[in-house]
Amino acid sequence: MAESSQETVIGRITAVFGIKGWLKVYSFTDPRDGVLNYRNWTLVQDGKRIPAKLEEGRRQGQGIVIRLKGVDDRDVAQRYCGADILVPTEQLAELPKGDYYWYQLEGLEVFTVEDECLGIMHHMLETGANDVLVVQASPASIDQRERLIPYLPDEIVMQVDLANERMVVDWDPDF
Repeated sequence: MAESSQETVIGRITAVFGIKGWLKVYSFTDPRDGVLNYRNWTLVQDGKRIPAKLEEGRRQGQGIVIRLKGVDDRDVAQRYCGADILVPTEQLAELPKGDYYWYQLEGLEVFTVEDECLGIMHHMLETGANDVLVVQASPASIDQRERLIPYLPDEIVMQVDLANERMVVDWDPDF
């Protein structure tokens, strides 16, 4: 998830679904249908911001399908494909201690338990087993390698300090 100072991306419209204006959504929320908890969206496509209101939505197989207010036709719906779905960050649910939204982790400096800088947490990848941190080199890092580090709290990710923009991982720099 990317984040500006006031909005967070919670999903992306990927394709049309049927002929009555429904759209497929790839949700970045957990659980996947959490994207349906937000009714007022801002869609961002090709740099343009489009206010939108979720009319209805549901799980469809492994995915989510939605219909936006005022969109009742496949051709009109097609215009929204590829748009990111943003909501005001303050509307996001407060997480339990030790849980984080992805956008909160992006930009943190990543250090080993031996205090070696591995770089900056650029983004996360969702995999079947666990999420993966993509750590890119920075001027302060020990080398110029990009690293993929499993996001396993208390096993590999030992500490997240949002106030100091720092994460500590139990990870061998040679990996």
